[in-house]
Parts: sequence; structure tokens; C-alpha cells
Amino acid sequence: MKDVDGPEHSPSYPYRYAEQYSPPEPERVSDVAITTFEHVYEVDPRLMQRWVLQQTFPNWDSLRIMASRQDYLDWMHRHFATTVINGSALLAEVNAEDAANPPSTAAPQQEAPQ
Repeated sequence: MKDVDGPEHSPSYPYRYAEQYSPPEPERVSDVAITTFEHVYEVDPRLMQRWVLQQTFPNWDSLRIMASRQDYLDWMHRHFATTVINGSALLAEVNAEDAANPPSTAAPQQEAPQ
């Protein structure tokens, strides 16, 4: 078989594990989030190691999952949601309630043991 498109398109082109399974160096976004690829935000894996077994994904699969997440959410909303709540509106409502009802500065009284 002749390589008409160059060696990178031939069946003998080598598979390089490091190219497929080494995402870009993560950047910290907050105390709990990192980003590796542009617009791909993840919970910092160090925070999940105790309870969630971490899986290694090839880079192309991580990007495929991220690209299809809106389709998945749309499907879930069509099949299961009667109302879709905007997260910012919900946070604004919670913040308004907190502003209207500030926490008491007095320490709560504890009852004596009986």
C-alpha cells in the first residue's frame, strides 16, 4: 500500500500512548476546579480520589464527551424535566433571601442536659 497522504495517514503510523493519554497541564480555576482544555472545567481530581475511582480517558474521548454535553442536557430536559431552572436566577433568589434574613449574631442557647 502506498502512502499517498504521507506517513501520518498510513496504517503503520505509530500509536503514541503519551499523545493520547496526556492532557495539557491543568490550570487552577478555583479552590475546587481546574481546566485542561479550553472551556473544559473539571472538579480537581485530588478532591475525589478518596470516594471516586479516577479513570484515564484518552484526550479525544474527553473532548468528545465535552462536545456532546449540551446534546445530553437537551435530551434529559426533553424527557424528564417539567421545568428547567436557570442557575444564576436560583442563586440570585437565595442571595436575596439571605440579605432579607441575615443570620443572628447571638450564639444559640443550648439546653442543659437532663
